[in-house]
Amino acid sequence: MRSRTLRVSLPVAAVAGVVVGLIAPTPTAAAPTRYEAESATISQGVVESNHAGFSGTGFVNYDNLTGSFVEFSVSTTQAGPATLTFRYANGTTADRPLTVTVNGSTAAASLSFPGTGAWTAWQSRTITANLNAGSNTVRAAATTANGGPNLDYLDVDVAAPAAEYQAESATITQGVVESNHAGFTGTGFVNYDNVVGSSVQFTVSGSGPATLIFRYANGTTTDRPMSIAVNGTVVAPGLSFPGTGAWTTWQTRVITANLNAGSNTIRATATTANGGPNLDKIDIGPGDEGQPPTVPTNLTVTGTTSSSISLSWTASTDDVGVVGYRVYEGSAVVASPAGTSATIGGLAPSTSHTYAVSALDAAGNESARSAPVTGTTRPAATGTPVAINGQLHVCGTKLCNQHNQPIQLRGMSTHGLQWYRQCVNNASLDALATNWTADVLRISMYIQEDGYETNPRFFTDLVHQIIEQVTARGMYAIVDWHMLDPGDPNFNLSRARTFFTEIAQRHNGKNNLLYEIANEPNGVTWSTVRSYAEQLIPVIRQNDPDTPILVGTRAWSSLGVSDGASETEVINNPVRAGNIMYTFHFYAASHGTEYLNTLSRAADRIPMFVTEFGTQTASGDGGNNFTRAQQYLDLMASKKISWVNWNYSDDFRSGAVFREGTCPNGPYTGTGPLKPAGVWVRDRINTPDNFPTG
Repeated sequence: MRSRTLRVSLPVAAVAGVVVGLIAPTPTAAAPTRYEAESATISQGVVESNHAGFSGTGFVNYDNLTGSFVEFSVSTTQAGPATLTFRYANGTTADRPLTVTVNGSTAAASLSFPGTGAWTAWQSRTITANLNAGSNTVRAAATTANGGPNLDYLDVDVAAPAAEYQAESATITQGVVESNHAGFTGTGFVNYDNVVGSSVQFTVSGSGPATLIFRYANGTTTDRPMSIAVNGTVVAPGLSFPGTGAWTTWQTRVITANLNAGSNTIRATATTANGGPNLDKIDIGPGDEGQPPTVPTNLTVTGTTSSSISLSWTASTDDVGVVGYRVYEGSAVVASPAGTSATIGGLAPSTSHTYAVSALDAAGNESARSAPVTGTTRPAATGTPVAINGQLHVCGTKLCNQHNQPIQLRGMSTHGLQWYRQCVNNASLDALATNWTADVLRISMYIQEDGYETNPRFFTDLVHQIIEQVTARGMYAIVDWHMLDPGDPNFNLSRARTFFTEIAQRHNGKNNLLYEIANEPNGVTWSTVRSYAEQLIPVIRQNDPDTPILVGTRAWSSLGVSDGASETEVINNPVRAGNIMYTFHFYAASHGTEYLNTLSRAADRIPMFVTEFGTQTASGDGGNNFTRAQQYLDLMASKKISWVNWNYSDDFRSGAVFREGTCPNGPYTGTGPLKPAGVWVRDRINTPDNFPTG
């Protein structure tokens, strides 16, 4: 049941093992560049030509399911704002919204594509978004089970060309020109010295209002702010240049300022002892005309817990680019997100709150506020696993609750969200929490195999959503960074930094999370895995100091046993971080006494958490060995090792608990919809918990 991805464009290039369609743009007679949908990368959709009025050779008919998408590869010679126009037809009376992401970041959440009256009646929807110089991806993904409209093409109209000034050609004070990190333009970039006052000064031409676009990279997790002065006057003190995930990942910061007629100086000066970021160039574009952004629309409550309300809205547009939003409750600003969603925490149970949102542009102009929306927090949970145990932490070799008592959590793991997210819905989660009485759900987000790397924004938002759903039911949630192939976790380190930074920032006020940072490292040494963990954990701790972190062990989280090693490599060389546990995975029909004894010995020396097991073979299929599985469960009960079973889906394999066809409509309660493995594990989860409180 893996997603069907159709790539029909030529030529085709293989990059890092991924086949990528390279789209040749077709210029129109006007300024925009046209990209035909039928030449884009298509996931869960087909190219058709049975409805007249399209351009090119056809259009894309989305499959009727959430997550189907069309992704365009768009090339521009400059960074800055661009107008994106989608031509579509919708012959139904139901809206078919799409979430538009640009280079993985949401540009328009749930953009409306209403009915056009007929499949042969074509209309357009237009947004603005910032593009990078060079290659960009623009993805339009369906957000409802109806899929998207029929999509004909995307027109891209880039703003007037900007004047480009290379940093390596500017006046440099306490910095050097280097070229050792790929992705820069020109002949190199400036690496600031790590001192306050190091600077790069550009001499530029212009007159009147102008947009200043700084292209930079910051491979650390620490902001490297700079003070921007124009002709000696500071126009942006302490402008943030946050981490970009890697020194080879380049992003832009945009401000507006007035230039004199003729020659001007623009100086970017480091304001901390870390110096500035690596600075590639500055582009000077047309200035702001004093117009604020458009008002955000479609403000919606997307989730509630007993202490938080989550919101989303459709992105605003602006001539110089939207840089952020303000969420208001009355006259108070309660959140200032950069994207089109926010969670407001610290609220009392069963209370109502009314919010509105405004948009900010690079010139500091603020839009009017959106239409308000009211959300009500849920009643306080009583008797749930989280209500009893609260914030978890590691004490010695055990997982302990808020009363500092060792506990054991028992629950289920989702299957890969790219394939079986239809099995994670309100009804199935209600059943897991109340009919199965589970303590924990592992949210399994694959990185490769059509997962996170294909659409970081979509999958991050999906994890946000499931976290809120699990939280509302009083269960714990394991956020599973499900790396598998390639087996070196460092391959996805930059992605992991980006993902966990956002997750930790959004949910650091919750007391029901655990972060699993590497599902099953394989083909690498323990020292490689440990190095990865010691690079990623500080990124998480910068935003969330309290949530326990689960570290995968090598050889498919077998403590090295599957490669002929043992638990001693971890015991003798532990990860240098606190409040962490190590993971172990087993499949009872494949992993016998050697694995069982390894887990037993390890649990006496280091904190262990079994984040995945099955009663079948390591393939997740085949016959069940319930006798061996029970031996593992008896051991884990005696040593209070928490466990999660694979998997809560209707996959055809014997390890999926539900019979095929159960999802998305259920039923999910009782034993009727379950396979034998599902009946067995539900019975074990349903035995009474032992949560000491004193």
